[in-house]
Amino acid sequence: MTSPGTARQVADPAKGARPPRAVRVGLAPRRVAGPHRWWDWVLVTDPGLGQLQAGWRTLVAMVTSLAVGYGMAHALAVPSMIGMMVAGMMGLMSAFAVSGNSWQQLAKAILWMPFPFAAVLWTAAVLHGDRTLEISLNVAALALAFLLARFGPLGLLTGMMMFNGLLVGTMAGIPTALVGKAFAVALVSAAAVLAGRLLLCYPMPREDLLRTQRTFVVEARRLADTTVDALDPDADLKRVERRMNRSLRRLNIVTVTIDARLAQPEAAADPVVAELLHRHLFDAELALRATGKAVLALAAQSPPEELRRALVVGLLLARDTPPAQADGLRPAVEMIREQADAILRNPRADPRDAECAALARRVAESLGSLTGSLVSWLTLGRRTPNTPAAVPFHSAVALENNRLPGSAAPMRRALTARTRSGWQRAVPFVRAPLHAGVAAAIVCPIADAIDPQRFYWGLIGVMITLFGTNTTPERLRKFGHRMVGTAAGAVIGVLLLRLIGHHHVYWTLAVIVLGLSFGSWGMQRAYALWTTGLVVALVQLYGLTTPDGGMDHLLGERLLDNGIGILVASACAALIFPLSTRTIVREAEHGYVQAVQNLLAQISARWEEPDSPVRLRGAARAVDVALFQVTEVSRPLVRMPLGVRGRRPQHRLALLATAAGHARALAAAADIDIDLSPRLSERVRLIAHAFTDSLRALDHHLANGTAQGVWCPVGPLVRELRADVRPASPGPRAQRLQTALRELEALDTALAGFAEQSGLPLASGTDREPGRLGPVRRPAPAPAADRGGPRPVRSPATRVTGAVHATRAPAGAAATAGTDSTATVSVSGTVHCRAHPGGCSARITVINARGQRIAQTYTGETGHYRLGLLPGSHTLVVSAADHPPRARSVLVRPSQAELRVDIRL
Repeated sequence: MTSPGTARQVADPAKGARPPRAVRVGLAPRRVAGPHRWWDWVLVTDPGLGQLQAGWRTLVAMVTSLAVGYGMAHALAVPSMIGMMVAGMMGLMSAFAVSGNSWQQLAKAILWMPFPFAAVLWTAAVLHGDRTLEISLNVAALALAFLLARFGPLGLLTGMMMFNGLLVGTMAGIPTALVGKAFAVALVSAAAVLAGRLLLCYPMPREDLLRTQRTFVVEARRLADTTVDALDPDADLKRVERRMNRSLRRLNIVTVTIDARLAQPEAAADPVVAELLHRHLFDAELALRATGKAVLALAAQSPPEELRRALVVGLLLARDTPPAQADGLRPAVEMIREQADAILRNPRADPRDAECAALARRVAESLGSLTGSLVSWLTLGRRTPNTPAAVPFHSAVALENNRLPGSAAPMRRALTARTRSGWQRAVPFVRAPLHAGVAAAIVCPIADAIDPQRFYWGLIGVMITLFGTNTTPERLRKFGHRMVGTAAGAVIGVLLLRLIGHHHVYWTLAVIVLGLSFGSWGMQRAYALWTTGLVVALVQLYGLTTPDGGMDHLLGERLLDNGIGILVASACAALIFPLSTRTIVREAEHGYVQAVQNLLAQISARWEEPDSPVRLRGAARAVDVALFQVTEVSRPLVRMPLGVRGRRPQHRLALLATAAGHARALAAAADIDIDLSPRLSERVRLIAHAFTDSLRALDHHLANGTAQGVWCPVGPLVRELRADVRPASPGPRAQRLQTALRELEALDTALAGFAEQSGLPLASGTDREPGRLGPVRRPAPAPAADRGGPRPVRSPATRVTGAVHATRAPAGAAATAGTDSTATVSVSGTVHCRAHPGGCSARITVINARGQRIAQTYTGETGHYRLGLLPGSHTLVVSAADHPPRARSVLVRPSQAELRVDIRL
């Protein structure tokens, strides 16, 4: 990674320096490095467009299958309803249960679906009329589907098609004579769906990866914009901090998702290039995090106005720099660094100003690191590793249904850990089928008593509860989503049914298809959205056979049957081979501790044997994945207000999140070649072993609930080592070693707090000999600062600030200082470049002397702009597509009636 300051660029071209070297656009895909687009917000809400692709896939599959089913029904003299029901099942299941990154995978799965479906359809036709046997077969088919799910995606698809075949046979009452024709309809519709998906939904994992990388770029820009808001002296810092934390969480999820997509062979065929991309994105995320944290700390201390203004302008330049010209970030870095150095070199500077300048320099260093990471990322096409430590990429996470895995992995590990001997080894295979079979056996008689024709609603409630859920809170949340979605879908569906009527078949089919497509799009966002779309579609289907007066009763029965199925399935899962939520949480925390242990082991190997093929960033990414799993399994059933819910779980999660942040910084800083003396190397091994022993004690406590050992803090040893290795004039390697040791100490402190919260005792003592571990030294708590209101600004006595004339001005922005004039001055001009001498389309942001964004306007195609500004000093930040942004200082005097400022990019 390029370190800050290795390639200084002078911002002013008039001084004779060479302009910043831009990365060639051809080296970066346009989809990733292109200019700002209005639809970028879609990528933020749906990284990789997985949700939109699910909706589009359902739309294509359903339209194709229903059309083919209708045509085949007429060709084979089969009732249209039966033909469309059989074909529609092929389309629906292909959209939901079939995924793959190659046409061979899609063809194998989709063309297989008609065979198990037709086999059980014939069985249902033969046994039609024997009510008890019919219900029993449905119960057995549901249990079999959960059993076959253990054998991979094709096994799950087989089980689901068998269950659906029995349902269709029970609902439609297809006679034996029509089973052969129904099989032909299913086979032809499956082939048509396959052709439609290959034509209109062809899998493109490489494009999905590029879209996800584009999401990273968009999130980085949003984070930079939030840092600018944090520096506004009138901003609510608590609100800005919440926004920044949300953006950092989304950024982390996007980078972890990119790692998961890199593991797909169809997305990144070269494992070495994939590893390089992983490293550079990891470093870029780390630099963005460091920038955000430093800006928050700086904003809380009310920096001098000159420094604040330089920071705002520099961050805006960083936000608007095109990724394909990432080297253009260096002028922004130099602008901030020079202003900070001016304060640090002043012997009469206020100590608080010097502290702010040190934080600003940290921001500049983080932006410099970001520059190096982005440049390396975009030039991957001509970079290959040539060091012995270069290793192929291995992802720490694999996507499940195009999403990051949540509670499934901890649940599987906890279940396996409890069933390792004797007959219990069969429990992981039979547990879910038993849950489904027993719950279905209880629900079916109840649902049959409510409505014999639609007893399968209870079965569906059991199925949807047990698929995709692993804890009782998850199942109960799904119950709430199902009830809310059913009620909302019933209201919307009935309104649409009354609007369309019963005799407009094509409009009815359109609503059915659009409802299912909407549900497919929303399934990964909220299960209630899928239920809403599904019920809207079913209401139209029910409307073909049910009078308007009976619709309310029918929907009420569906709500009741589904609710009974969900509650009974949740009860069975909690009573048959129970696995408590607390056990799964403990297993997730156990996985987190093991990930930290692995990171420490790799750091020790990296320092002791510099040529060892270790992946420190990959190990840190595994800590991120483990943290995500802990967060998912620890989600409460209902989120209560902060003053109501208990704070202990939140404290534990906060400590783990803090530790994960230090683990990332430690992994990046520790990836260096160091040459320590034998005495210092021995102390490094002592620290690593002591830390590992504490982690083992914590791991044993989490796994068994009993304390076996104590947590021995290594902070004192780390501080001694830092003092011994601190050279007189540290270079880049020495600085990174100091950073690694500092982050190691912070990681120890955060995990010691987590161990204490978990009930593991901490080592105690008052004295400590050199080289031995001692008590935890906790810093005294700092007094809480009032971070909610406006912060005081230390400024010179005479200061001029600008204001905006009717253009998105924040509250208080019109206030002036140091001038009596309140009349605005018209500032106008043209933005142009060499390629567009007549005018360039650009965005102009105005920064006043206090470092506030007081105006923003767009030039349009003509390049002309006009602003109304109060007298004072202002900075115009101009950004346009395919151009590095430019900052232009403007001094508006009260005596001027109009000011013209032309800007050349």
